[in-house]
Amino acid sequence: MKKTLAALAATLAMSAAFAQSSAPAAASAPGATVATAASAPAATHREARVEDRINELHSALKITPQQEDQWSKFADIMRENAHTMGELYRQRVAQRNTMSALDDMKQYQQITQANAEGTKRLVDAFEPLYASLSPEQKKLADTNFREGGREHGHRRHRAPRAAAPEGASVTKP
Repeated sequence: MKKTLAALAATLAMSAAFAQSSAPAAASAPGATVATAASAPAATHREARVEDRINELHSALKITPQQEDQWSKFADIMRENAHTMGELYRQRVAQRNTMSALDDMKQYQQITQANAEGTKRLVDAFEPLYASLSPEQKKLADTNFREGGREHGHRRHRAPRAAAPEGASVTKP
């Protein structure tokens, strides 16, 4: 079960990060207003992708009415994590032309920490849901998370660099 939860956490963390990965790069001109204006449609698109993934998982796992309360808690954390990561990436894009190397590293640390905390929250919410699943549902969950939703275009186990907006370096020495 620990192996399954670890795979789940990694997959969901990357799903949430992938859901937030399309934050647009701001235009070359400095100023947060350009990044903020450009990110509004992208934010709506990201929210839709998160909802699509939540609906996809709900259907794939065949969540029953008795499991809805635990499912809702889990889905809400997916949404919260996606929102948090989106905000952090928007800040990164808006500030990228004015950040010092130290600021860049600090912001990278903040993103990494938020991702780790979000993953822990996902695992904590998923554990009681997983325990409530029937053996058939557990097999569906195990398969779905092992495969990482590849059949639906989701990336599996991507490095943070792939989840960052274009032009926002998150690779550190």
